[in-house]
Amino acid sequence: MIRAYRTDGSAVTFGPDAAKDHISSDIIWIDLVSPSVEEEHAVEHAIGIPLPTREELKDIEPSSRLYVENEAVYMTASLIYKADTALPQLTDIAFILHDNRLITIRYAEPKSFALFSASLLRLNDQCKSGATLLGSLLETVADRTAEILETLAVRLDTLSVSVFVDRKAAKRRPPRFLEDKLLDIAAHHQLVSKVRDSLVSLSRLVTFLSSQSVVRSDALATELCGIVARDIQSLGEHAAFVGNNITFMLDASLGLISVEQNAIIKIFSIASVVFLPPTLVASIYGMNFRLMPELEWGFGYPMALVAMLISAVIPFLFFRWKGWL
Repeated sequence: MIRAYRTDGSAVTFGPDAAKDHISSDIIWIDLVSPSVEEEHAVEHAIGIPLPTREELKDIEPSSRLYVENEAVYMTASLIYKADTALPQLTDIAFILHDNRLITIRYAEPKSFALFSASLLRLNDQCKSGATLLGSLLETVADRTAEILETLAVRLDTLSVSVFVDRKAAKRRPPRFLEDKLLDIAAHHQLVSKVRDSLVSLSRLVTFLSSQSVVRSDALATELCGIVARDIQSLGEHAAFVGNNITFMLDASLGLISVEQNAIIKIFSIASVVFLPPTLVASIYGMNFRLMPELEWGFGYPMALVAMLISAVIPFLFFRWKGWL
């Protein structure tokens, strides 16, 4: 699909056959969404520069993601999408500045693009050049990343409340409660890891973009790049803070699981120690030797029961006195 946006913010969608006629001088942004080979070739023929393929977008070498060719600035960044689902993912998106125009190539639908395209009609002053438009788009991407981190922080607070509760509530937890929370922690860790990867790629892109003459000659674009660079730096620090909280939650949950397991083992240990003396008494009087004086004693049986009871109560009281129970 080929989407184009004019300098007034209006949008138009067309196919490969109409690309040459629709890409006029007032088109400021060409957005290729999961383009076919025919659509790529049509846009290449219309604007006069080659476009990176989907395989080339996946290249991790800096020289393949950030370069200048044929007076066009090629940049590739990894953006997060499906952040509100259980399986957040990263997608590689190409940003190209050529002939005072922005060209983007993407194979996913990050929410930041939908937000930015919806706000184009309110950004008339920032739709005068491709550089300022790219700066505004990157600012929207940073804002969306900040929203993801804020949502993640709220989820972590909710998770913390459910894990670190009082002892009475902890005793009423369902089986495998903490084990299930470990899966939630792993999902949060996966999300913040992808956010940090995205911020790293955006930081490299903004640094490269700020050094280009097309940006340095545009005061508004330079200002926007500076704002985005500062936002990315602060978001990186926030993402590190959230990552540390997730690590703490993981360690604390594993610690609580160990405490619960130790409590269970402690109960069995105390039970075995408490029942060991009565077992010893019963074993002694359960022997079948002929010469055992107590066997002919009329009160032998009740006294054996009393001895077993006392031998069980004394260790129990001793443990209570020591504070082990």
